[in-house]
Amino acid sequence: MKIEAAVDRLAALAQETRLRIYRLLVEAGPEGLNAGAIAAALDIAPATLSFHLAHLSRSGLVTSRQESRFIFYAANFAAMDELIAYLTENCCQGQAVCWPRATAAVAAAAAPDAAGLIQSRKETP
Repeated sequence: MKIEAAVDRLAALAQETRLRIYRLLVEAGPEGLNAGAIAAALDIAPATLSFHLAHLSRSGLVTSRQESRFIFYAANFAAMDELIAYLTENCCQGQAVCWPRATAAVAAAAAPDAAGLIQSRKETP
C-alpha cells in the first residue's frame, strides 16, 4: 500500500459521521445496507449521507451495488485489512510480538509456521 492511499483512508475515517457510517456497515457485514436504512439508522439527511458515502467510496473503504431501485453499500473489509496491515507491518521491529489479530491471522495464513512463532514470542518473558 502506498502512503497516499493510507492517508486517504485514515482521513475518510477521521470524521465522526463517516466513522459512524463505516462502523454501521461493518456491523451489517458483507451484504451491507441500502442508503435509506443507513440514513434511518443514523438519522442522517439523504444529501449529507450521499456526500459521506461518496467520500468513503473514493477512499476505497466502501463498495456499492445497485439492486433494482436501491443502492446497497458495504464495508470493503479487504481495504481495511490492507490498511491495518500497512499500519502494523513493522510493529515491534518486525518481530510479530504484538501484531493485531487481523495482521497475525494474515501472516499465519501466508506462512503456517508464523502462528507458532507468534505464540512462542508471546510466551517469552
